[in-house]
Amino acid sequence: MEPFFSENHLLLQNALRQFARDKLAPVADKLDEVGEFAWDNFKAMAELGFTGINIPTEYGGCGGDYMSFAIACEELAVGCASTSDILNVQIALCTEPIYMHGNEAQRKKYVPPLAKGEKVGAFGITESDAGSDIASIKTTAVKKGNHYVLNGSKVFITNGDVADVMVVFANIPELGKRGMTAFIIEAGMKGFSRGKKYHKLGMRAGTNCDLVFTDCIVPVENRLGDEGQGMAICLGILDRGRIGIAGQGIGIATAAFKRATEYARERKQFGAPIINNQGISWKLADIYTQLEAAKLLMYKTAWLADNKQPFSLYAAMAKLTGTELAMKAATEGIQIFGGYGYMMDSPMQRYFRDAKLTTIYEGTSEVQRMIIARSLMK
Repeated sequence: MEPFFSENHLLLQNALRQFARDKLAPVADKLDEVGEFAWDNFKAMAELGFTGINIPTEYGGCGGDYMSFAIACEELAVGCASTSDILNVQIALCTEPIYMHGNEAQRKKYVPPLAKGEKVGAFGITESDAGSDIASIKTTAVKKGNHYVLNGSKVFITNGDVADVMVVFANIPELGKRGMTAFIIEAGMKGFSRGKKYHKLGMRAGTNCDLVFTDCIVPVENRLGDEGQGMAICLGILDRGRIGIAGQGIGIATAAFKRATEYARERKQFGAPIINNQGISWKLADIYTQLEAAKLLMYKTAWLADNKQPFSLYAAMAKLTGTELAMKAATEGIQIFGGYGYMMDSPMQRYFRDAKLTTIYEGTSEVQRMIIARSLMK
């Protein structure tokens, strides 16, 4: 048993592992090829309660914890990383922020349908000139009576093309540099539209588009938290989301490692399986060792979060370790498969394409290193 797992965690892990193996893995390549939102997978997750895995039962969730969330993101990514991505956004970037920072009226209105998977959630912070530097967002929110008027756009928004509810950040100009504020946006609001849909390299069933606000009318009651609290809310959201992205990376690395190991045992050259060659077996030994280390780091991060202890530093380390390992495992997997690994009908090419995104979104690897380095300077 993992040192951070309870008996319930083990039961959940087994259920998720079976779901990923039986339901997700068989359709993952087709979903990647089509590049459309994985509706069937989303609905199946909702039926099993996964879309509200760590949301309290009184708000439509399963009452789990961050460890449950981490396990879910990891196990789902073994079968289909795009589906794990969809779940991470649904929970960590939309449902949970409303539960944590919303008032009771907002919780009752938005959290249950999101937790039950009746509505799809999204998160909007990234702009064309504000990626890692989120303080540079240019979307504005001007208060006029009982509503705000939002103008601007968000780019690369996962789930954005199908989302019903979105947590979006804008600056209130009169507050200056401290004006970032969070809002709950509904798809039907006047002045809201969806822009460009992206043709991505990987994670292609976790679809993205731009969110456009043109004199968008947002009622005051849809402000999330107080004016000027947006930066603190956003940073907290990203910390928790990084637990899920670490899980995605570990899941992709696990899938690549398993396939590469199977192939190395079957593929024969010079009269013996290639796994007998030190050059191959040591690659697999390194990945296996680093996988175990990455899992323990992610589980500790989730444990810290569950026990109300500071975890921002560990979230950065877990995301950095898990996602960089995903790229290493996929790259070495291609090498082990040789020429076949470079072909588009190889299982490795999807792992490679999916892995790359995990090192970019919700804070690039460079940003994670910056967070870790700054902690050393204190």
